[in-house]
Amino acid sequence: MIRIGILTVSDRASQGIYQDLGGPAIRECLTEILSCPWEPVARIIPDDQPLIEQNLRELCDDEGCCLVVTTGGTGPARRDVTPEATEAVCDKILDGFGEQMRAVSLKIVPTAILSRQIAGIRGRSLIVNLPGKPAAIRDCLLAVFPAIPYCVDLIEGPYLATNETVVKTFRPKAK
Repeated sequence: MIRIGILTVSDRASQGIYQDLGGPAIRECLTEILSCPWEPVARIIPDDQPLIEQNLRELCDDEGCCLVVTTGGTGPARRDVTPEATEAVCDKILDGFGEQMRAVSLKIVPTAILSRQIAGIRGRSLIVNLPGKPAAIRDCLLAVFPAIPYCVDLIEGPYLATNETVVKTFRPKAK
């Protein structure tokens, strides 16, 4: 079974002060995008860099998630440390993901320039940071998902098939 980590990073949601809307938004969007069977591995944790790093390592290394999608902690606030945690656990950073997400978001809201989401590779896992707002999650995930299945192929992960009416995956043609 294909496993995908969904990590919500939020002090208030992790304490039950308010309902996590980001994690369910990711799950809903992935359900719409993916045509292959998959299993979510969802967690909600506070904005704490060592804890974020620990959970990213566990989702990649212990849970066997080929893709880990985070939400929250990507802004400029003092406690926003998801990109730093992601960078700390990754072998390679893929700058194009953050560039594409910001480009798409800037068409909608000028404060998208404050967003610091990144993506990177840890072993055979791709980690993608998304913003915390559900509408922005969808916009950003749809913007980068055409490249995600091929990236997972390149790091020797499972074959991710998509619903072509929602996201058209790019994979180079075999010669």
